[in-house]
Amino acid sequence: MTTPTFNDLHVLALETRRAKETASLITTYGGRPTIAPALREVPLESNAEALKFASALSREEFDLVIFLTGVGLRALLKVVEKNKTKKDFIEALTRTKVVSRGPKPLAVLRELHVPIWATAPEPNTWRELLDLLDLKVKDQPLRGARVAVQEYGVSNHDLLQGLQTRGAKVTTVPVYRWELPENIAPLKDAVTNIIAGNIDVVLFTTSVQVVHLCKIAAQMKQEANLRTALTQTIIASIGPTTTEALERHHLKPDLEPSHPKLGSLIREAAESSTRLLRTKKS
Repeated sequence: MTTPTFNDLHVLALETRRAKETASLITTYGGRPTIAPALREVPLESNAEALKFASALSREEFDLVIFLTGVGLRALLKVVEKNKTKKDFIEALTRTKVVSRGPKPLAVLRELHVPIWATAPEPNTWRELLDLLDLKVKDQPLRGARVAVQEYGVSNHDLLQGLQTRGAKVTTVPVYRWELPENIAPLKDAVTNIIAGNIDVVLFTTSVQVVHLCKIAAQMKQEANLRTALTQTIIASIGPTTTEALERHHLKPDLEPSHPKLGSLIREAAESSTRLLRTKKS
């Protein structure tokens, strides 16, 4: 079997936490990586909501708890440990139906030995999560159910609205927010290089990367030029949520991987980008 290759294409990634891994994978598949971190995770200064959630959980005031991210769950544990024992928090979780949006929160929950009531299937978006709940609670509808949702960076309004439409009483548990990096020079350089035609492929792995790249372009008064340049660039989206963000910014992704994972995204982008780029520029 032939190994997929970028054939020396210039590949831009906007990763932060997995920047080194991303650059290594791009290089392994024959690409020239450029990394421009597009966000930073900022813990909330006030953890009142998280602490309020932990106290309510210990009083068994929730019927269902939904964890959306692994990093968010770990951040929540740190908050709780400052004011309560980790053991008490975990014991409270074991007395509640716990839902994981995908493999990352699932891994953390398993480390804690917390029983998982349900896990959303790929591509692990709010749609799969709501479909899963509809299936699981078919005989016991969500109407009146007390549901806590651990948020990540920004509220997922589609998920919250879907739960509320089904009659659930929803409590959000924000743990951190997303902001632009303290150093935005690499993002500005990324915008400049895309417009100059120096980038062949752009990898988007979260919807926030889309928002922040466009925000920087707008600050530079280059948003229209960025959008035009991206019509001649391969846009690779990790999954449906990121694709929706691209489409809201009038950008059309050229590919989504078969699995919403970083490795799959890079491998399948390497496999297709040369051909797709030739078609786009013909």
